[in-house]
Amino acid sequence: MTASSELDDSFHVFDTTLRDGAQREGINLTVADKLAIARHLDDFGVGFIEGGWPGANPRDTEFFARARQEIEFQHAQLVAFGSTRRAGTTAAEDPQVKALLESGAPVITLVAKSHDRHVELALRTTLDENLEMVRDTVSFLRSQGRRVFVDCEHFFDGYRANPEYAKAVVRTASEAGADVVILCDTNGGMLPAQIHAVVSTVLADTGARLGIHAQDDTGCAVANTLAAVDAGATHVQCTANGYGERVGNANLFPVVAALELKYGKKVLPEGRLRETTRISHAIAEVVNLTPSTHQPYVGVSAFAHKAGLHASAIKVDPDLYQHIDPELVGNTMRMLVSDMAGRASIELKGKELGIDLGGDRELVGRVVERVKERELKGYTYEAADASFELLLRTEAEGRPLEYFEVESWRAIVEDRPDGTHANEATVKLWAKGERIVATAEGNGPVNALDRALRVALEKIYPQLARLELVDYKVRILEGKHGTQSTTRVLISTSDGQGEWSTVGVGNNVIAASWQALEDAYTYGLLRAGVAPAR
Repeated sequence: MTASSELDDSFHVFDTTLRDGAQREGINLTVADKLAIARHLDDFGVGFIEGGWPGANPRDTEFFARARQEIEFQHAQLVAFGSTRRAGTTAAEDPQVKALLESGAPVITLVAKSHDRHVELALRTTLDENLEMVRDTVSFLRSQGRRVFVDCEHFFDGYRANPEYAKAVVRTASEAGADVVILCDTNGGMLPAQIHAVVSTVLADTGARLGIHAQDDTGCAVANTLAAVDAGATHVQCTANGYGERVGNANLFPVVAALELKYGKKVLPEGRLRETTRISHAIAEVVNLTPSTHQPYVGVSAFAHKAGLHASAIKVDPDLYQHIDPELVGNTMRMLVSDMAGRASIELKGKELGIDLGGDRELVGRVVERVKERELKGYTYEAADASFELLLRTEAEGRPLEYFEVESWRAIVEDRPDGTHANEATVKLWAKGERIVATAEGNGPVNALDRALRVALEKIYPQLARLELVDYKVRILEGKHGTQSTTRVLISTSDGQGEWSTVGVGNNVIAASWQALEDAYTYGLLRAGVAPAR
């Protein structure tokens, strides 16, 4: 479980996804999940991974036992979390402290009270005894060969109420042998200028090595973390994708990207910054949360450009509307096509899709007008790249890509006397000179149509067996018309190696869905390298 790193100890990136991040509503990690995330974080190159509180619950105890056996850390050190000893005993006798040692973790983080009211009301002990609890626990763990970090809980609120006592806790922890004392904005209520002022003062008055742990309740956790670094903190505690209690913690990925790209600090091993987007999305998959599309640096929209003015400038120099090269964090620039698009947007999107428009101004102008015309009817191409590519190829080649010709389709919903429903669809089409009629049932009319179309086409195109519908969205565009409103459907399809989205618009959900399904299967065949029938 030991780790070796090419980085020195002058600056720490400390991840607490497995403990603090797991407190987010909707996240419930199994031991297997925690092991998977730990491997991703180590692959990313963080220095420390806080695994949980051994002894507090069986899951965390099992995690540390299995991590010792199953993970050979390449970059990170595993950290066990716990509290200072209880009042009225000694650290050597406290069962919770013993559990920290039994975890086998080389580094231990202790949470300590630094707010005088919390000491008296929550711990129900004296301020002096609290200092002794800090001193005794840190000293004991150090004597057992463990490296110790101390989290000063509610530090900034405590500093506001009683600055001398809050600093006394920091000083006591440092003098007892804590390598780093972390100032925690536990309630998340601080702002960057406040963080900077307090960290600067505490650093000057105590001489301790300081870290920062920021919650995001004011939306400033990343900014607060960087403000603390500006003030002299050399240890940052973050969580992957900002997961955490209430609205979350400082997001690991923007913090690390800012430190490396904006501050010039070497905080990850060589080459690992380019894994940022991949690691972010991989962890999101483990916790079963959809990656945020608008997350800085790693979101799919982080380097997406929609306005025609932006596109015109980017065509000249991408740096004009991008603060970094997306490839530095493993992301890519995307051009969005919409009714705001101009010629430059279409040209850049064509280049992105590998379609050479050859400087054909007439063709580009025709595509621009076609997009604007269709978006006026309700289509949206910024969310349906596959449908746009089919439109672009149709205009560029002067004819649509056709793998099949639909003769007719229908969907039937039967309401039975026993309260159950039956959904059946029939599709009639021509493919490679053969007329095919296929019927299928489904758990809804759209699902039945999807199955019938698949049954019909797989006879001719076995490549479609890999396709799977992974997302389906419906939006009513003109609510004032009630049930006669225009409907837009977006469908996401996967072939196991990538995903694409298609759009359909109609005066009912089934008609709109059929359009999107046709595009989805057409694009799937194009991706598979199948030549069009004509």
